[in-house]
Amino acid sequence: MSSSAVEPGTKLAERFRLEDRVHESGGATLWKAIDEVLARPVAVHTFDPDFPRLNEVVTAARAASRLTDPRLTQVFDATEDDGHSYVVSEWVSGETLTDMITSGPLDPERAAALVAEAAEALAHAHEADQAHLCLTPDHLVWTAGSTVKLLGVGVDAVLADVTSDDPARTDAEGLGRLLYAGLTGHWPGDEQESELPAAPMDDGRFCSPRQVTAGVPGYLDTIACRVLLPESRRGLEPLTTPEEIAEALASVPRPTPMHVAPPPPLPVASSRSEGLDTAAPQRPSAPTPPQHHYQPQPRPAGGGGMLNKVAMTMVVLLVMVAVGLGAWTLGRSIGNAGTPVAEGTATPTPTAATATREVKPASATGFDPLGGGDERGELALYAVDGKPSTDWHSESYNSEDFGRLKDGVGLMLTLDQSMPVKQVSVDFGSGSGGSAEVRVGDSQDLKNMTVIGKSAEASGKKVFTAESPKKGRHVLIWFTKMPTFQGKYRGTVIDVKILATK
Repeated sequence: MSSSAVEPGTKLAERFRLEDRVHESGGATLWKAIDEVLARPVAVHTFDPDFPRLNEVVTAARAASRLTDPRLTQVFDATEDDGHSYVVSEWVSGETLTDMITSGPLDPERAAALVAEAAEALAHAHEADQAHLCLTPDHLVWTAGSTVKLLGVGVDAVLADVTSDDPARTDAEGLGRLLYAGLTGHWPGDEQESELPAAPMDDGRFCSPRQVTAGVPGYLDTIACRVLLPESRRGLEPLTTPEEIAEALASVPRPTPMHVAPPPPLPVASSRSEGLDTAAPQRPSAPTPPQHHYQPQPRPAGGGGMLNKVAMTMVVLLVMVAVGLGAWTLGRSIGNAGTPVAEGTATPTPTAATATREVKPASATGFDPLGGGDERGELALYAVDGKPSTDWHSESYNSEDFGRLKDGVGLMLTLDQSMPVKQVSVDFGSGSGGSAEVRVGDSQDLKNMTVIGKSAEASGKKVFTAESPKKGRHVLIWFTKMPTFQGKYRGTVIDVKILATK
């Protein structure tokens, strides 16, 4: 059976029913199929009779099937026979790295965490003498089950007829390009390999991630450069294997589900070797609790009993309200009976609320008085740019109390001049736990700043209101305990709004 003769509905090995043709190139066709024995979707490759590397593909697929790292897609079956050859592998549902950064780069630590997982998985493959050799953003997937999957190990290179004299170095460079793409939203490689915009060049070489995107941490910029631009980091050893990259990224907090609304359905996309279904990603990371469905019950014959009860209840409530109003009016009349009222005196009116106006900070910086003075200051302006897609965040810590090394860290906002601050609204993002307070003062010395409000939960949107306006030029969002973030602890400020009295 050749690829050209295979049609939707064809069944292979009496169990794999082909459903949708996903991709066809060079005599190999990728299908989405159903394993009717296990009732699950699978990816199936079929081949034309004259496919030139059939034996090599089947051999590579069988070798890949022995890999045990769950972050590598599984190969279930590989059969070579005259006119009846195919490879069956795992069908993966989720978002590729391309999908995730189409609208811009990821949070730097999240991008690094995804690549760290891929590097560890690829290091495992190299221990078994398996390589990838053609990594692109479409091969790195955040699955519907909130895990990382790396597509195509061992198989894609044979399908594309790609070889390498130094597979470890080739895959290390591929991982470096994935890290660069996640940090910048640009692809530092062959433009035909990815839909992403090409990385900008400077004097014949790619710009470093920090030159392309503001806010990339120095250590991640250095790791990317040690892989792709080692000449720019003289004195530091280049990273030339997946294992070395995995070790360099070992301290990065590992990825957790992103708190975003489910995206609209996307067209099916795939790597050349495994199926990737992005049509309807499902994100829950925990079992869905049982749903209790309400079934309307028929009314009893001659019904209306419930209606009568409701009507009676309303009558009783109205009588109670009337009696209460009458008693209140009588009491007020008795209380005022002996109080003379001056003629021509206006009835008192409620005091008007204090008028306020929004003030914009003139500058912003990270604040860490016990740790060198600065805390991710390069990100500070993102907290006051009015964009919900950007934020300032602290370093990541191993405990909510900063390892007992300091009392807190925060974000310091400086106004044009000293003014009476009445209210500060802060969007802390989607973390959980932690605690924070807002301080105001004319000095950046913590002891000389006044606390205008505290929150026992440093997550979501919080409003800190002073009982009376506190005058000062500096406003400090001060984390006294860190909220959780991707298995560690990190403070985040997405947006700040400051109101001062007029």
